[in-house]
Formats: sequence, C-alpha cells, structure tokens
Amino acid sequence: MAKASGKEKVKLSTKLRNKFRLVIMNDETLEEKASLLLSPINVVVVVGIAIITLITATTYIIAFTPLREYIPGYTDVKVKRAAIESLIRTDSLQKQVSAQDLYIQNLQNLITGQSQKTVSLDTVSVPQLYDTIKQLLHSEEDSLLRSQIESPQDYNLTLNAGTTKGSIANFYFFAPLKGAITTRFNPTEKHFGVDVVAGPDAVIKSAMDGTVVIAEWTSQAGYVIAIQHSNNMFSVYKHNSALLKKVGNVVKAGEVIAIVGNSGELSNGPHLHFELWYNGAPVDPTDYIAFE
Repeated sequence: MAKASGKEKVKLSTKLRNKFRLVIMNDETLEEKASLLLSPINVVVVVGIAIITLITATTYIIAFTPLREYIPGYTDVKVKRAAIESLIRTDSLQKQVSAQDLYIQNLQNLITGQSQKTVSLDTVSVPQLYDTIKQLLHSEEDSLLRSQIESPQDYNLTLNAGTTKGSIANFYFFAPLKGAITTRFNPTEKHFGVDVVAGPDAVIKSAMDGTVVIAEWTSQAGYVIAIQHSNNMFSVYKHNSALLKKVGNVVKAGEVIAIVGNSGELSNGPHLHFELWYNGAPVDPTDYIAFE
C-alpha cells in the first residue's frame, strides 16, 4: 500500500510537470501560426497571478478613484457627512420648535386664564371668516358701517401725553373699538384689561402693527385673537363672534381683525375685552388709548 501511495504522488508530480504544446494553425492550409509550450503547473500559476491582479486592481479602483461612486449601493463620504449634519440640524430645529410651542401654550394659558389645555377648534363650531369688509353686512346699515370705518377720526392715532408712563409714552396706539367702558382695568381682581361695549357687528381693529400669534377658541374667552407687536408690546382681543385673521398674518395699526361678539363662558353680553401687555406685564389700556 505504501508503494502504491508513493507511485501516485510521483505520477501527480510528473503530470504537473509534463509539457504540452498549444498550437494555433490555419484550418484550411494546416499552416502553423503560433505555438506555446505549457505545463499544468504553469497554467495554475498564471491563472492565480491573473486573479490576484484583478482583485488588486478592483480594490484600488474602489478605494482611490471616483469610479467607486458608480458601484450600486455605494454612498459618497461627503453625502454621508452632509446627511449627518442635516440630521443634527433637524434635531436642533425640532427642539427649538418644541420649546416655542411650549412657550406659546403657556402664553395662551396665561392670557385666557386657563390652567388646562384649551379647546381645539375641531371640537367647536368654526367661526365665519370674512375675506373683506364688504361681506360683513348685507343690510341698510352697510353703508353707515363703511362710512364709520372710513371716517378719518377713526384712524387718528392717539397718544395720551398726560397719562403716559415710562417708555410706552413713545408708542402710538389705535383704538381697537369705540364705545363705552363697562369694566375697567383692575389687576387685583385679575381683570387685566378693559371691557368695551359697542353696537352689534362692530369691527375690532389692531391697536398697533404686528403679527397674529393666537387665533383660536377657548371655553372661557370664546374666540380670542392676540397680536405680538414690536418693543415687547402684546395685545389681546377676547369674546369675538368671528375672527378675520389667522396665526401668522401680519397686520397694520387700524386693520380690522375681528367682529364684536358674546362668545365664551365669561361673557355676559356683546363686548370686547381688550388687554395690553408690555414686557410681560399687563398695563391699563385707558392710559394710552381713548375708547370713548
């Protein structure tokens, strides 16, 4: 058995070293064109070198040339870095938006006097929105209402110099509504504004230039609209029957923003509850605005 095994090893070694000639000849004339002397071991070595060379070249192309971008599933390093940076910025923006939402919610609760979440507009009747003043009335009083709105005296910006306090003396305010004051500013009883009574369907106007930050329904104050002005001024208009502006709208002083109403649990008749805040503290609107 040992002799047979040795003979097999000798035969295999001999076969690997046997010489073979590869001849290329013309099939018609049998003329020899080329010939190549080969052995099995030479073929194995050449094929191995070719495979190693192919693997090395492919690795180099993938690692060091732009051709790697054409490989399916490959993502450029710059693209990955940009995606990571975008995710970081998105996360930061989400945190900022969450903080702003919390701030606005707390501000709404402070203004409306509610400690719980306000009622969603989806659960209550939606107020009728008017695109223009022309759609407000369709009666004989329409012309009279328009003449009152367009009256120059209604658009006179007032500054009560005799009762100005601090830096608010430099601000100019527009009367949001002309009418009789039934309840005055009384912070000790948590009445942080004034109640002004006017005729039915009277229009309410913005006291200053600003941006609408609140336009919603609350159970206690009804339809509420609030405007953020420059210089940390903030105005609130409650118990409206209809809101004419939405959150994000930019308004000018004297621009119509709502209609007088009797909405909300705390309202006992058609009127406007108007609040004026400065640097986060309520101030008496009658010190700066002539309502009557």
